[in-house]
Amino acid sequence: MRINPTTSGPGVSTLEEKNLGRIAQIIGPVLDVAFPPGKMPNIYNALVVKGRDTVGQPINVTCEVQQLLGNNRVRAVAMSATDGLMRGMEVIDTGAPLSVPVGGATLGRIFNVLGEPVDNLGPVDTRTTSPIHRSAPAFIQLDTKLSIFETGIKVVDLLAPYRRGGKIGLFGGAGVGKTVLIMELINNIAKAHGGVSVFGGVGERTREGNDLYMEMKESGVINEQNIAESKVALVYGQMNEPPGARMRVGLTALTMAEYFRDVNEQDVLLFIDNIFRFVQAGSEVSALLGRMPSAVGYQPTLSTEMGSLQERITSTKEGSITSIQAVYVPADDLTDPAPATTFAHLDATTVLSRGLAAKGIYPAVDPLDSTSTMLQPRIVGEEHYEIAQRVKQTLQRYKELQDIIAILGLDELSEEDRLTVARARKIERFLSQPFFVAEVFTGSP
Repeated sequence: MRINPTTSGPGVSTLEEKNLGRIAQIIGPVLDVAFPPGKMPNIYNALVVKGRDTVGQPINVTCEVQQLLGNNRVRAVAMSATDGLMRGMEVIDTGAPLSVPVGGATLGRIFNVLGEPVDNLGPVDTRTTSPIHRSAPAFIQLDTKLSIFETGIKVVDLLAPYRRGGKIGLFGGAGVGKTVLIMELINNIAKAHGGVSVFGGVGERTREGNDLYMEMKESGVINEQNIAESKVALVYGQMNEPPGARMRVGLTALTMAEYFRDVNEQDVLLFIDNIFRFVQAGSEVSALLGRMPSAVGYQPTLSTEMGSLQERITSTKEGSITSIQAVYVPADDLTDPAPATTFAHLDATTVLSRGLAAKGIYPAVDPLDSTSTMLQPRIVGEEHYEIAQRVKQTLQRYKELQDIIAILGLDELSEEDRLTVARARKIERFLSQPFFVAEVFTGSP
């Protein structure tokens, strides 16, 4: 699929002849807007409310049309706080969906859902923008060849390899090395594949977004001295944002990634942290729009919303987007509709283990819990497959023996089991490795 980017400023497009409406009702982040007969905006059009509140402070709120209500009214969801808005305020229909800046100038910068830079480094040096709503690539444009995406991380490439243009679920609690693993992948794709990365922070803590930015600057993933040499663009819509922003920030990040794939013909890594928050935001918006909830209170359009995002993440004949998505599992219930819908789209899972992290083995990827649809003899080859299976068998036997070792000690094991334990411990150490981006913390090159 080829992108036809426009050449206007970031944010929303402008019209010579403005289509004006008036706010008729405000319910939290949802606005009902009345337009003149015959001038109704389309679904997903961006609306802009500009003016001043009662104390004279400027207001600039962008909304997205979600429903046509009848009686010349539309219902729109705000992308920022609606504080200070009043009934009767003027609303401008931009005549187009939200558009965000794309291209090399986005690397090293932090954006919000509207594509506005929020890092105090001035405006983005590009006139090229692209709308965030787009259909997935047509079947004829897809690259159907199954190929491995080499990460340079031993445990991943051996036991749970990633698919080029696939989707990977990243599971792990706090403090087990998710951020460092993400930064190493960003570094490796830039060096080995000449690719770039886009990080979409969807509904997570603002502090974590700030920490990630600082750590990326320390490790050189973002180059402060020469921004153009940076390897990643960051798009944040954090926990404090309205649900409309959290629901759309994933699409903003994906749109930036699609430009690198389709126009620059690069391999792109797209990180989404956290895909559950995307579903959660959609659930909030659905309730605000008055839709009847479905199972466990989720939106009835859950599968459609997830599919419209996930199907755009794929390999085409131009390049690929490989997506790594952190997945929060509410109450550890894998049958919850949100993670269950996500799993249907995943090609591989990478599980980070607190037990391995406690042993000081990094990356703390659990070799037994991590899975991949790519680990098949016809894809990775017979030798790779056989070695991976033998490694898993050895580690599984070691796991079974750990309780006996804890109670009776190593000396009570048979000679064969002692040999298995020694081999498993060597394998664990072999599958650990010093990360390039962690050199500033560990001193190990």
